[in-house]
Amino acid sequence: MLDRLQHAAFDYFLLNTNPSNGLVADTSRPGSPASIAVVGFALSSYPVAVERGWLDRHDAVQRCLAALRFFRDSDQSGSPTATGYKGFYFHFLDMHSGERVWRSELSMIDTALLIAGVLAAGMYFTAATDDEDELRELADFLYRRIDWHWAQGGGDTIRQGWKPECSFLHYGWEGYSEAIVLYVLAMGSPTHPITGSCYKSWTSTYQWENLYNHDYLYAGPLFVHQFSHAWIDFRGIRDRFMREARSDYFQNSSRAVFIQREYAQRNPHEFTGYGEHCWGLSACDGPTDEQPDVHNEPRRLFGYAARGVPYGPDDGTLSAPAVLASLPFAPDVVLGSIRHMICRYPEILTEGRLASSFNPSLPDSHGHPWVSAGHYGLDQGIVFMMIENHRTGSIWQLMRDCPYIGSGLHRAGFRGGWLQQRANHDGESH
Repeated sequence: MLDRLQHAAFDYFLLNTNPSNGLVADTSRPGSPASIAVVGFALSSYPVAVERGWLDRHDAVQRCLAALRFFRDSDQSGSPTATGYKGFYFHFLDMHSGERVWRSELSMIDTALLIAGVLAAGMYFTAATDDEDELRELADFLYRRIDWHWAQGGGDTIRQGWKPECSFLHYGWEGYSEAIVLYVLAMGSPTHPITGSCYKSWTSTYQWENLYNHDYLYAGPLFVHQFSHAWIDFRGIRDRFMREARSDYFQNSSRAVFIQREYAQRNPHEFTGYGEHCWGLSACDGPTDEQPDVHNEPRRLFGYAARGVPYGPDDGTLSAPAVLASLPFAPDVVLGSIRHMICRYPEILTEGRLASSFNPSLPDSHGHPWVSAGHYGLDQGIVFMMIENHRTGSIWQLMRDCPYIGSGLHRAGFRGGWLQQRANHDGESH
């Protein structure tokens, strides 16, 4: 089952990429723009696909080069129709021209997810060939070009975004989020790093809670507990915050699974389908009040939203990809739940891939749940990578060997585990 789901998730990238520039569509729906974060997931997936025999190595290298050359040569003027600025990129780009679309923001977190994929590709393709030499040089160039310090906008933490029309958005990162990988990359930069206190300023906004008898660093949506873990192996390594809490981010993500499941079992809003094997609130697509087939629904419906536990929002919409992407944290629970959801609601599997979301509280005339149309690249990317991390840990291993990741983790105060072993090994080798 995992092999089929992982292979189908990878096929999303083959079906929804512009081969001339490497850009990958945000969704499989007609007219979708590219998402820079989805490109990062694609770049991270190509090495695994080569190892699994799903993609020829030469083809994989060409796909990576198309994307990396595009970003190298892209318009970095920061104009309203540019591709990026200061080494960062706008969240959504035209699939063909690469220009900014939807007046989207210059996204710090989505750039970080892109660059994590860039570095993953650079770490894997190490053959002494002209193409792979160029790939590694481009990966290094794109990372070094980013001005992470500028992204602080003069504040204590990294800003979430910037627009040419209004400069920095008026909020930073507050509370635990998927931004650890952003801060690690920003701390590890050899050219424009953030200041040393920036990471500490961010972690000072964390919210520690006790939910259902679990002591837990709070974040409501499941994706928050997954995205940084797609690249970074947090097992047994701790920053200052986690040392004081006597936990680590991997354990915390495991607790998130059990908190999500407990919430679904309690089902405070009495939604259809929720239970021990049917859970998963995250950022995902969802029904809206404007849809003609749900116009009589008395509850408020949120469309695409970051649904979360236990404080909401919650409109009965569940994300099966978010459940499957929790696989490394609680394998038995996740496998049992995914089997149950697919068996009970086979409509959630289309073209072999999990739909972004489904809502059993909104059945059609045949009793089938509302199901999100098409597929989302972020869903398929996180599913692909977390299945691989569960099966082989190969992506984690690849990034453990990345000196920028190691440097960023050290500067952020992470110690112990594989980081300590690597430091000891490096010391002995020197």
